[in-house]
Formats: sequence, C-alpha cells, structure tokens
Amino acid sequence: MFLILNNMLVQVLLLGRLHHRNLVNLIGYCVDKGQCILVYQFMSNGSLQNLLYGEEKNLSWDERLQIALDISHGIEYLHEGAVPPVIHRDLKSANILLDNSMRAKVADFGLSKEEIFDGQNSALKGTYGYIDPAYVSTSKLTMKSDIYSFGIIIFELITAIHPHQNLLEYVSLAAMDHDGIDGILDKQLVEKCDIEEVRQLAIIAHKCLHKLPKKRPSIGEVSQVMSRIKHRRQHGRKENMSFRSGTLSRGLSQLEDQHGELNRTASMNHNQNG
Repeated sequence: MFLILNNMLVQVLLLGRLHHRNLVNLIGYCVDKGQCILVYQFMSNGSLQNLLYGEEKNLSWDERLQIALDISHGIEYLHEGAVPPVIHRDLKSANILLDNSMRAKVADFGLSKEEIFDGQNSALKGTYGYIDPAYVSTSKLTMKSDIYSFGIIIFELITAIHPHQNLLEYVSLAAMDHDGIDGILDKQLVEKCDIEEVRQLAIIAHKCLHKLPKKRPSIGEVSQVMSRIKHRRQHGRKENMSFRSGTLSRGLSQLEDQHGELNRTASMNHNQNG
C-alpha cells in the first residue's frame, strides 16, 4: 500500500509542475479507503502499442513520422525544458498515447526520476526490451537511457515489430543485409512511404542505440533531425504544388492562345465568305 501511494505521489508531484503539449496532462487524483486513482486527460486513440499491434492497426507513414516527432518534443521538454530535468525511465510504445487528432503524448511517470538523483544506485526499473544495456550493467540512470528507449520506439514505428519479438535481432541483421532497413519495413508501409525518409529515421534510431551512452545523440539533436525530415517533405510538396500550378497555368495559357487563334481563323473565313 505504501509503495502504491508513493508511486502515485511521485506522479502527482512531477505532473503538477510539468506542462507540455506532448505530455499527458494530469487532471486530478483521489485516495479513498486504500484506493488510489489518478485522473488523466482522455486520449481517444489509445496507445501507440495498440495502434501498431492491434487488430485494426492502420498507421500511415505521415502519422508515424509525426508521432516520432511528437515523442521527441515531449522528451526534449523533460530533458532540457524542465527544472530540474526529468528522466522518464520507462519509455515504451504502451506509454505513448494519442489524442483525437493523432498527436502523441508521453504518459506514465510512475518510474520517473529527477536528474538531481542521477548517479545513485537503485533497483533496476523499466520494461524488458526497452531498458538501456548500460543502465543494466551500471545501475546508473542517465538521460541517455531514455534516448536508448526512444531508439527502440522509432524502430517499432518503422517495422511494427515488438521488442519482445526480437526486434533488435531483426535490426542487427538488417544492418548487415544489402537491403538494410528496407527489408524489415512494416508491410503496411511498402510502396506507401518515402523510403529515403525511412532510412534517415533509421540512421538516427541506430545512433540512439549506440552501446556507449556518450556516443548517443541528445534528444534535441534527435528532434532537429526529425524536424528537418518533415521540413524537407513539406518544402518538397510546396515545390511540387508550385510546379503543378505552373504547368496548369501554362496549359491554360496555351489553350487560351489556341482558342484565340481558332476564333481569328473562323472570323477570317467568315469575312472571306461574306
């Protein structure tokens, strides 16, 4: 009972001072006759885990790329915006929730720790498949442990393979294969995504999984890479729309010229006949 209350208190204290569009908001809490209840904002599209592995899974590449960017912004706030910084400790697809607009928010801060406690040994906590190997070997928690977990989530978005289904083995084999990440791309995305964007996202995910924590990028660097991918996409679409618009305008102009020429020819023929 004490552990449950303590866990709830941690979340209440943390979420009471953490406010960001990519974090699930705590609305309130209550304790009554030994029952502890935390009330969060309603996230109508459930968890990323259910969307990736549920019976009605149907996430487009656009949605997956935006989800990855949303998650990075949430973690970036925890690591670089909160004072003191916060280490989530249990990032996983089940703890990423989506609202009615399919915008992702980081949830469940029951295992989170403020960085001021970093360096103190404690019992390992987290979820199998997402835990940083460096954390396992040293019992020392750092923000780079969250980066590792996020790298796993990125590969989930690309492959729709759960960490419990040997995701890392598939990723390692893909890295040695000629086709690379293309070979383990989620079947739902084949020929329905920009494969170059997939490869760019896979590169940053690989960096997040580097065995040496100091070699992993910061969450700010990860966010910048994802933002550039999205910006290039939007810029490319604008250029494509501009090209199409220009082509259409030229086509209309040619039609107008042809129509004018036909009118002049018809007028000349009429005058000659008259």
